[in-house]
Amino acid sequence: MIVDDDPAGDWTAPGVYRCAPGVYRIPLPLPNDGLRAVNVYALADGAGLTLVDAGWALAQSREALAKALAELGAGLGDVRRFLVTHVHRDHYTQAVVLRREFGTRVALGRGEQPGLEELALPRRERRRQLDQLRRAGAGAIVRQLERMAPPDGPNEYEFPDEWIDDGARIVVGAGEPDQRVLEAVATPGHTRGHVVFADPAAELLFSGDHVLPRITPSLGLEPAPRQSPLTDFLTSLELVRSRPDAALLPAHGPTGMRVHQRVDELIAHHAKRLDATLAAVQDGRSTAFEVAEVLLWTRRDTPFAELDLFNRMLATIETSAHLEVLAERELVTAEDRDGIRHYTT
Repeated sequence: MIVDDDPAGDWTAPGVYRCAPGVYRIPLPLPNDGLRAVNVYALADGAGLTLVDAGWALAQSREALAKALAELGAGLGDVRRFLVTHVHRDHYTQAVVLRREFGTRVALGRGEQPGLEELALPRRERRRQLDQLRRAGAGAIVRQLERMAPPDGPNEYEFPDEWIDDGARIVVGAGEPDQRVLEAVATPGHTRGHVVFADPAAELLFSGDHVLPRITPSLGLEPAPRQSPLTDFLTSLELVRSRPDAALLPAHGPTGMRVHQRVDELIAHHAKRLDATLAAVQDGRSTAFEVAEVLLWTRRDTPFAELDLFNRMLATIETSAHLEVLAERELVTAEDRDGIRHYTT
């Protein structure tokens, strides 16, 4: 049954939720306790559908998507294309798998090409993220990750059919009155090639992980990270803030917020986090790992020592991003010694 989206409800509950005329939110399950679902948005597109994001290539995700599409009178083979906001597996990999079966076209931001080139390598040769952690002083995390690395298996990543350029206009629908024109807006930060899709006529923004209503997206967690992902992210937030306001359609979390409100909150959050990071360096913490250890994490202000391995990795990478911004602003001095980056005031 299709129902109108209720921002006060459980956004992870399976179903089909009408967000706007011709726009339906479909939450698909994720296999972890943190992010329990990813929102995929189905748009009427002539005799078929265009989907913004695709979900993780898991059996339960495929089943949930097939059931939801049936509520819309369609099947998996009726999806004409996927417009994917970024290359993380919970957004991209199900598109790859369904393309192999149904020939569905897959489009992805051009900035994700370096990351996909890294992912094309055998797992044992993907070193850039481990090198990033090692440079942050997180050798203990690197050793744990290396012990846990699974053997090489089938690669769930492939290149898209189409690279999306910043400013690209994407027509969805065969003609009036159902046609809509989406504008792709490059928003690097969460990943280097992240894009959002604006529908100015309907005042909607399909924001992927760039603007999330309840959490702040991770920064720099990707196979080919850039030097300063937080600088990229803050610049992208200002770009989105400069555009006309719109209803926020996020990849994780409920709908119901306006874009400008949430962008302002995210900018304020990172300003406070930069202050806390600077204070830790002033207290004598030198590496990103050392700084991360004394900060609090998640919405629950969890101590670093109580985080699981994955979230300790995220915290360390994000702290590196904040330290790089402080160095760019000449509030700290950065120096590499024996392959580890140190910061002082």
